[in-house]
Amino acid sequence: MAYIVNQLFATISPLVVAVALGAVLTNIRMVPERCRPGLRWSTKRLLRVGIVLLGFRLALDDIVKLGAPALGVVLGVVALTFTGTQWLGKRLGISRGLSLLVATGFSICGASAVAAMEPMADASEEDVAFSIALVTLCGSLAIIILPGIGHLLGLRADVFGSWAGASVHDVGQVVATASTSGPKALSAAIVVKLTRVALLAPMVAIVSVRRRRMMATEACGPAMTGTDGTDGTSGTDAENAAKAGRPPLVPLFVLGFLAAAAVRSSSVLGADWFPKIQQVETLLLAGALVGLGTAVQFARLRLLGVRPLILGLASWLLIAVASLAGVVLVHR
Repeated sequence: MAYIVNQLFATISPLVVAVALGAVLTNIRMVPERCRPGLRWSTKRLLRVGIVLLGFRLALDDIVKLGAPALGVVLGVVALTFTGTQWLGKRLGISRGLSLLVATGFSICGASAVAAMEPMADASEEDVAFSIALVTLCGSLAIIILPGIGHLLGLRADVFGSWAGASVHDVGQVVATASTSGPKALSAAIVVKLTRVALLAPMVAIVSVRRRRMMATEACGPAMTGTDGTDGTSGTDAENAAKAGRPPLVPLFVLGFLAAAAVRSSSVLGADWFPKIQQVETLLLAGALVGLGTAVQFARLRLLGVRPLILGLASWLLIAVASLAGVVLVHR
């Protein structure tokens, strides 16, 4: 159903519709309990396969053609948004998990990035759903607001397209925003946007490595002592427990994502394969996010309050201003 809605209304991401459908179905009590194990399986397994297939969108040659200055702008904007959003989330008293998910979604590629980072975030289902809702809201506002600002500032088509690609979240929202200025803007927007998508894999890997180090440090902290003055747990047992709880050094789906990008950049597959792969990717991610949506309870979601909304709007403003300054500087 989410895929059909996207075919009828191209500006509406099927991933967003999928989350919404799952949430509505579970809150009107149309999801039987016997379906829950399968939905949880879909949320985890289909998601990872979908993220791997997302790598087939990336042609490394297109990224290289951006040039060092433009690539530097993309890297700088992503790093600033990712770190700045988490810093602001801490100041607002928002949980680390929710701040990390919002930072990832706004700096990389919306709902897909949120879902990919979720295993590293130790966040609740409500946190994940709220993060996706925030990137959807701000990305939808960008479709309406950015073209007017671009016209007011007199931005050339390629400059406006680069700005849209560097600041708008979901790929579909980027296409809808940039297409208002014609094919030249759309072409520039897609290349810049996919360059941001390429940063998803290293970002997840870096967070995974940091999380492993934090867990290892905590495992080596002071242990409870027994009556005989020794640890309550043997060193070997403690080490095994710590290892069992650690995330993988680099998640397997991240390696798959990079392998898919390498295949896309080679001549192994013909060009006619990639639209088909993209359709499968969309269906798998939508299936995973339906499962995610069925874990959301609206009554519990309201308890998060207004502070996450402030964080989302501030993150959107940060990436919009930083990316505009960067692309104008590069195209000067």
